[in-house]
Amino acid sequence: MKKFNIRKVLDGLKEVSSSTPSVQVGPQENHLVQETLQSDHFQLCKTVRHGFPYQPSAMAFDPVQKILAIGTQSGALRLFGRPGVECYCQHESGAAIIQLQFLINEGALVSALADDSVHLWNLRQKRPAVLHSLKFNKERITFCHLPFQSKWLYIGTERGNIHIVNVESFMLSGYVIMWNKAIELSSKAHPGPVVHISDNPMDEGKLIIGFESGIVVLWDLKSKKADYRYTYDEAIHSVAWHHEGKQFICSHSDGTLTIWNVRGQGKPIQTITPHGKQPKDGKKPESCKPILKVEYKTTRIGDPFIIFSGGLSYDTVGRRPCLTVMHGKSIAVLEMDYPIVDFLTLCETPYPNDFQEPYAVVVLLEKDLVVIDLAQNGYPIFENPYPLTIHESPVTCCEYFADCPVDLIPALYSVGSRQKRQGYSKKEWPISGGNWGQGTQSYSEIIITGHADGTVKFWDASAIMLQVLYKLKTAKVFDRNRSKEDKGNTEVSDEDPFAIQIMAWCPESRMLCVAGVSANVLIYRFSKLEVTTEVVQLLEVRMQYELNETESPDGGGGGGEQTSAHPTPGASPQTSGPPSHPSTSSNNSDGGNIPCLKVRSTPLKQSPGYQVDLVVQSVWVSGEPPQPITSLALNSSYSLVVFGNSNGLAVVDYVQKTVVLNLGTVELYGSNDPYQRQPRSPRKTRQPSGVVMSSTGLCDINEGSATSEDRCKSPTSDHRDNSFSRSRSSSVTSIDKEAREAASSFHFCESFARKGDSTLTPCLYVGTSLGTVLVLALTLPPAGEQRQLQPVIISPTGMLVRLKGSVLRMAFLDSAGTLLPSAFEPWYEPNVTADGEEREKVRKRRPVSVSPTTSQDFNESQFAVICSEKQAKVISLPSQTCIYKHSITETSFILRADVVQMNQGVCVACFCANGHIMTLSVPGLRPLMDVNYLPLTDMRIARTFCFTNLGQAMYLCSPTEIQRITYSQETCENLQEMLGELFTPVETPEAPNRGFFKGLFGGGAQSLDREELFGEIAAGKASRSLAQHIPGPGGIEGMKGAASGVVGDLARARIALDERGQKLGELEDRTAAMMASADSFSKHAHDMMLKCKDKKWYQF
Repeated sequence: MKKFNIRKVLDGLKEVSSSTPSVQVGPQENHLVQETLQSDHFQLCKTVRHGFPYQPSAMAFDPVQKILAIGTQSGALRLFGRPGVECYCQHESGAAIIQLQFLINEGALVSALADDSVHLWNLRQKRPAVLHSLKFNKERITFCHLPFQSKWLYIGTERGNIHIVNVESFMLSGYVIMWNKAIELSSKAHPGPVVHISDNPMDEGKLIIGFESGIVVLWDLKSKKADYRYTYDEAIHSVAWHHEGKQFICSHSDGTLTIWNVRGQGKPIQTITPHGKQPKDGKKPESCKPILKVEYKTTRIGDPFIIFSGGLSYDTVGRRPCLTVMHGKSIAVLEMDYPIVDFLTLCETPYPNDFQEPYAVVVLLEKDLVVIDLAQNGYPIFENPYPLTIHESPVTCCEYFADCPVDLIPALYSVGSRQKRQGYSKKEWPISGGNWGQGTQSYSEIIITGHADGTVKFWDASAIMLQVLYKLKTAKVFDRNRSKEDKGNTEVSDEDPFAIQIMAWCPESRMLCVAGVSANVLIYRFSKLEVTTEVVQLLEVRMQYELNETESPDGGGGGGEQTSAHPTPGASPQTSGPPSHPSTSSNNSDGGNIPCLKVRSTPLKQSPGYQVDLVVQSVWVSGEPPQPITSLALNSSYSLVVFGNSNGLAVVDYVQKTVVLNLGTVELYGSNDPYQRQPRSPRKTRQPSGVVMSSTGLCDINEGSATSEDRCKSPTSDHRDNSFSRSRSSSVTSIDKEAREAASSFHFCESFARKGDSTLTPCLYVGTSLGTVLVLALTLPPAGEQRQLQPVIISPTGMLVRLKGSVLRMAFLDSAGTLLPSAFEPWYEPNVTADGEEREKVRKRRPVSVSPTTSQDFNESQFAVICSEKQAKVISLPSQTCIYKHSITETSFILRADVVQMNQGVCVACFCANGHIMTLSVPGLRPLMDVNYLPLTDMRIARTFCFTNLGQAMYLCSPTEIQRITYSQETCENLQEMLGELFTPVETPEAPNRGFFKGLFGGGAQSLDREELFGEIAAGKASRSLAQHIPGPGGIEGMKGAASGVVGDLARARIALDERGQKLGELEDRTAAMMASADSFSKHAHDMMLKCKDKKWYQF
């Protein structure tokens, strides 16, 4: 990431002030607003990464610190402690991590990578760093083993050799175990790569080496020769010791487990095929799938546990991956949702020579992390407290809100806590290491994720944590069962008809609106009470604006429209009872057999939380499917929702459950259309469907709903993501490109609707894909009873401004440069069960709109800030003059832009397709920050990137993980304090007691002076060409950089003491040396004096 450069900013400012096209200042508005934001208020840095590690490949656990490490195929390292303590690091090479080993209770971790490098990580700092690396040049690493409390790391290679590395200095020892010496004449062929290394729990001088071909060797480190060799005719995948060091167990590629006595040479004492069918005639059981890993754990009371993954019978097709727990005579087969990557048994002791007392198994799956409680009957799983379910269904969109109302998180949590599953283990989560950060954040943050299966999840993202609050299933609104005829049409039904495409949320009123890929919009209210909705309200909207040539001259509106010749204007058809849903066979041959997304016709029980208020469905017209929804906005004060597609927009009043407006974008221009387009069909041809035309060419409130007879003829669309890129039929492609102007963004606000207006009125600003901003004035009925009955009137007032590229974001400032939030209605309980008097109170309270403009003097001006894919403009209202403009990018385009509130003022934050993140001041549009953050941007990042207030931003960096970043200098400075501590000083448990007799007669654990064997004096130096040592960036410097806050001060003091102690020690040594030399000098001087005492001067 490029560091922020003040000189570049100054150059940029010079450039901006000198070049006229970049910024234009209108004559009278110059220097109206004092801008408070400066470039030194901005700095970009990553804060935290949440979610499941994408494509995991390795795992390790520190049983004393209680920290879990997970490595991935892209070289990412994720460390987990107690809930809320997690950390993300990345290996520079990006190579896959093949193995991880903790230096238990030392605050360090060794990682081995697929590029044959080994790295030592320092975990004693908040942001772990690499202390040393070692890159092997000639051999490929296949297995590593670091004995408990040892500084010598064994590294096995593909050639079958074992090298030994000093973990402190990261230097290779000259001691090497060569494969040919290990197997000698026991095999004619090469034994294959090393798949296992471990030392005998009772004798550190004896090393067991497993070769892939099936040979196991017990190597005596002191005598440098093999004591025993064990041969089996099936490939080995893993080996595990019994804690007494007299037996070990191997897992094989044919689904067998073999148990061997250390001193028994020839055959295994026991061979088990746990999942193989046993033939009656004593023959060998059938072979099964390979057992990829086995662990052998003992208990003081009762039978040992043998736990393994794999080994299922080949005839169990479609069986899910399994972990098998053998305990005595019982065999429990635990099915997993995804393939098993690795598993670890958590034990009470870190000592391999003591009874292990296993209490849990951590199972790392391809897309999940499961922890099984071994101490309870039935082996229940622990409830996972980490936010690892982001990808439960693929994320399709995100929104991020900082500085939310304080009562929101408790309200969402209280309804979400009722959704929790039962049947978890009663015990505490066993991964409990580390400490939370010291820093506190005063504001609350919420992330909302929309998913492919139609779920919407609300997450508490305050203070760099992430916790799921509440989950909404929008698919419940629809009938899921499809008729048999539909199943043949796999092309369409394979995708996700319920996927969420866009979300709009008003945190103050708690109103939620989501648009799905099937061209539907769902409007939800928040309630604390359960309710049963007898009929889900459905509103159908026909959004199609055809060219003249496709219309018939008699005004019938083409094939599918002619059926709607029986309007029932008085019956307000859009709120008619349960809709008669279209059958799969239809008159329209080109769209008849596509399955519908039917709104359910049976009563819907709605739990406390978000409850559906209205479903708006864009329907098929003339055999054409509805276009995908491209933009969405809601305003709780006006009770309006607006959504747009590639042709036009529709405004829905969710109080009266009516369509207020349904227009092609082109028709908003009136006679001022800047583009030379082919004429469109006059709207009057479609009057039969209940449209009343107003003088401005706008429809009245009866628009948009078909009679039930008509509805049968036009199935609602079940179209999917693939529709974004592929047009549906010739009639769509025949429209010339200019004519297809999508509504790309909306903004509700109280503003000056027309040029020169003196009063503020409710407005809807529409931004289009061709860069135009159009204004619609809203006339709302008075609050209370009349709001329920009188229509909302919308009149277009023309074009405000045009920009290059599609309009992405609009916002408004008052004359002092303060951001004007949209008007909103405070939340109230919609399902009041009390008597009529209580209801009346609520109804009176409802329309109170908290408008930000009430304090504003009506004569004052406003600034409209508009950002497109290419540039930003600031327009002064009501004069409608452009006072500032800035070209943001020429060669690329902007993917996401937000006008955000920082502590010091307001700015425009932009994320560009070339990976740059930029901020501009408002209203002056001065460039404040420009960082080349992500050189490679994929569609996922483009779809999920969002900025929010107070310098926070986020995106999905992988299908399973959220990356949060900050662009605020203040947050960057406080980040160190907010991050958790991974390493906490903990006493290592005492070693197991050897017992009197074992001490007297031997037989206890044998220790070994490894230094004597592997040190340079005994073993010599390793070949220089074998591996290259690379010092890492982390070290004392890393510690100093990471240290801040109370803990940091302690760490600094400790380091300083160490250094001081070292220096004092050195000083003492030097003093002693000086005293010794002074002593010898005085001795020499005395000898000389005695020699010369009696000599005369001339005798010298």
